[in-house]
Amino acid sequence: MSIRHGLLALLERGPRYGSQLRTEFESRTGSTWPLNVGQVYTTLSRLERDGLVAQDGEDDQGHALYSITDGGRTELRSWFETPVDRSNPPRDELAIKLAMAVGAPGVDIRAVIQSQRHHTVKAMQDYTRLKAQALADVPANRDEVAWLLVLEQLIFQAEAEARWLDHCESRLVRLAEAAATDPEPEVRTANRAPARTARPRTRR
Repeated sequence: MSIRHGLLALLERGPRYGSQLRTEFESRTGSTWPLNVGQVYTTLSRLERDGLVAQDGEDDQGHALYSITDGGRTELRSWFETPVDRSNPPRDELAIKLAMAVGAPGVDIRAVIQSQRHHTVKAMQDYTRLKAQALADVPANRDEVAWLLVLEQLIFQAEAEARWLDHCESRLVRLAEAAATDPEPEVRTANRAPARTARPRTRR
């Protein structure tokens, strides 16, 4: 998710100041993408430079407010309408770890898989409990719907990862069984006598 577009989406709901944007951003994403105030104000400065937001006075407490511009709305609409590019997926540490574990001396790759599966299943259970709480809170707080969507995405990701880990372990078992049942290739010895060739008979 682009931080700049996330801030534009919040500003389309009305003027906001920096720490307010940070709080709302983390609330809607369930703190899965934590921000600090410095990041928010740096991003706001760039958005202002690009003509996508503008300063809009101060609130009663003296906080500098920012509003989205027409250019910002156009940018936001384009972001919502453009599919997320999956042709260059981010590096996945787990996939790299398992790839490096294959054949690594002293590494039990199945133990690595089982340890990760335990962690993934626990995370999935935690997300499921949070989802139940979010569902209970939705009637009183419609903003909980945003957090609910994020939670469900995390649950689906964890489920997919657990299935993939099961697949990896099954694949390794099948390969190990196949290697154990394959006959050893015949080894030709260097001192084996060469085959004799028949000499043609000559007529006398």
